[in-house]
Amino acid sequence: MKLRFAALSAALVCLSLGNPALAKERRKSEPATTVGPRFTVLSPLGTPPEIKLLAMAPRLNTLDGKTIYIVDDGFVGGDVLLKEMAAWFNQNMPKVNVVYRRKAGGFPDEDPPLWAEIKAKGDAVIMGLGH
Repeated sequence: MKLRFAALSAALVCLSLGNPALAKERRKSEPATTVGPRFTVLSPLGTPPEIKLLAMAPRLNTLDGKTIYIVDDGFVGGDVLLKEMAAWFNQNMPKVNVVYRRKAGGFPDEDPPLWAEIKAKGDAVIMGLGH
């Protein structure tokens, strides 16, 4: 029962605040009150940096004779899917060289030795990212 009265009171307050005539009547009947402290509110969004657009990598005409790195970031269970993908390539596209690697560290961590290896020896990358 209390909940119904609270909802009704809130609805009446919203109704009276949204209706200029009711608000005017309320101001006439109520004594003047002092204004409390003022607060400065800042936007939590701040000023975002400009976005630098990057061009997409050039596409390969064929995967035959190319090396594809399949990279796992360590997300739980991601290795199962990525190893299945590597097995699919080996079975269905035998002319493609597939290299499976586990990235060092967690999702946000860099792995400079792996990135250097991929740049030197790889033609494409499939990277599995967890959510």
